[in-house]
Amino acid sequence: MKPNAHHGQAASYASPQAAVAAEDEKAGTVRARLAATKPDFIATIHVVDAAGRLRGVVPLQALLDADADRTMASLQQSALPIGVDAAPERVASHALRHGLDAVALVDRGGRLVGVVPPRGLMAILRREHIEDLHRMSGIRREVAHGNAQARAAIEASPLRRARDRLPWLLAGVAGSVLATWIVAAFEHALTQRVAIAFFVPAIVYLADAIGTQTEAIAVRWLSLSLSRAPMRTVLWGELRTGLAIGAVLGAIAWAAIWWVFGDAPLATAVALSLAAAGTAAAAIGLLLPWALAASGRDPAFGSGPLATIVQDVLSLAIYFAIANALLL
Repeated sequence: MKPNAHHGQAASYASPQAAVAAEDEKAGTVRARLAATKPDFIATIHVVDAAGRLRGVVPLQALLDADADRTMASLQQSALPIGVDAAPERVASHALRHGLDAVALVDRGGRLVGVVPPRGLMAILRREHIEDLHRMSGIRREVAHGNAQARAAIEASPLRRARDRLPWLLAGVAGSVLATWIVAAFEHALTQRVAIAFFVPAIVYLADAIGTQTEAIAVRWLSLSLSRAPMRTVLWGELRTGLAIGAVLGAIAWAAIWWVFGDAPLATAVALSLAAAGTAAAAIGLLLPWALAASGRDPAFGSGPLATIVQDVLSLAIYFAIANALLL
């Protein structure tokens, strides 16, 4: 087993000293060898044939309980390996889906290349977490190796940090222009009912908050493939969730506005806008990462400034359209 001879991304997380045994080895022999060599990870012993192909796994407890003359082939259980060229996040997803403490990596011929131990899986998950935090903040740089790269994103020169963040913020500038145009288009409504302007921040913020929650769920769903539910089912569920949250917030807002302003039509406009904007924000929070994933981009890029400005523009358009229809 020579993980360093392979250049798959997952192989860089593999342990060079995983516990491996031949099919015809005796349990007593394997126990003595493991006690002498002390490999990095011995909770699972990987059984290979003479050609190095993975044939199965033997839990450590089963090895300890076995008679000394039992062969490893007679003790082995089915293995659940993954290809050595798999992306690291797929390895972590594979471990979570199947409840594995470690993941065996095999080449196209089924030969064991390496074993990603628990600490390797934790390193992958930590790296993915850091990457997603950067992308959801609109920072473009890839974070590949933990602390060093995380510090670089903070300690880099101001020019480098600006270059990492600007691309997605430029999309926000374009969206801001569109948002300004929407507000200007409804200038007559604001002139006639200035109270409409009072609730713009609340509509925009609450819709964005609903969308942000959906984005966090969508990014992990798409990046790790933790669910096999079809997109249509997930989207329908998120639409209903967004509508339910928006309806509850709208009902609270209606009561508060009616009590403070005594204006039922205004309260109704705000309540309906919250319900509609919440539904739309949930859809955007799911569809934008999904569209990026479908195009081969990391779904985490769908969060942060890009999704925020799309949600803000749509929320403004919904609110002013409803207010214009009900109040003027």
